[in-house]
Amino acid sequence: MLSREAYRGRESFLRPTYALSFMDSDICGLCTEAFGIRGMAYTAGGASASGQLAVLQACEAVESGRVDVCIALGALMDLSYWECQSFRSLGAMGSDRYADAPQLACRPFDEGRDGFIYGEACGAVVVERAGRKSINPYARLSGRGIAMDGNRNPNPSLEGEVEAIRQALETAGLRAADIDYINPHGTGSALGDATELQALRASGLDHVRLNATKALVGHGLSAAGAVELIAGLLQMREGRLHPTRNLDSPMAPDLGWTGSEAARHEMRHALNLSMGFGGINTAVCFSRV
Repeated sequence: MLSREAYRGRESFLRPTYALSFMDSDICGLCTEAFGIRGMAYTAGGASASGQLAVLQACEAVESGRVDVCIALGALMDLSYWECQSFRSLGAMGSDRYADAPQLACRPFDEGRDGFIYGEACGAVVVERAGRKSINPYARLSGRGIAMDGNRNPNPSLEGEVEAIRQALETAGLRAADIDYINPHGTGSALGDATELQALRASGLDHVRLNATKALVGHGLSAAGAVELIAGLLQMREGRLHPTRNLDSPMAPDLGWTGSEAARHEMRHALNLSMGFGGINTAVCFSRV
């Protein structure tokens, strides 16, 4: 109330810099200024797949010879009341079921899930040309896939997800049997999680160990793909899988879930999946160096 009174009669005031900061190019400009970048720089929009899409674009920039090193940033997506309300109205965001126990609300791949739980996040991945003298690289990006559903709406597509996985395996020169670990998109939505598990089975990946990073950090929306790729890289380096919180009743208990406790697991080849509204499906294979 005090804040509202202080601004009574000033509703028309808007700081001039808002004309810059509301655009996604502002984050791009901030990074170029911070790192003195005067070469290639741009934003890549792919809804909740944006972070991983940025990594894929960085890889293409390095492969093409435009740059030797590229920073792929999964930027923070902040939500106002209007975005939160619209996600709730759409049925994508979690309900008030766990309002009195918020630590239980984020439940990807659990029978008790009822929508995603937002989590503030940001992640950056440095992509560089193979053969450069990097300081202890985390992994080699061995394969990638991007597939569109031809669908503007938020509903997932089994065919699109399977196709992105197929492309990633094919470009990596790997078979499904070669994959040791999967970090799935796993938002906690009713239809999204079910479709993703169907895609894994259809791709012959039902033997693979997996966990859900969003169970620990929530859904970072545009940042999620980069954050989860980083989680996969860290787990590959450490040979250890993080828990999947609140996985009390797994939707598919026969799969290789990492439950409430961390587990040792060595991996040579891993797969990261990230999808976005508008029919965007991405998959990345990364391999131990």
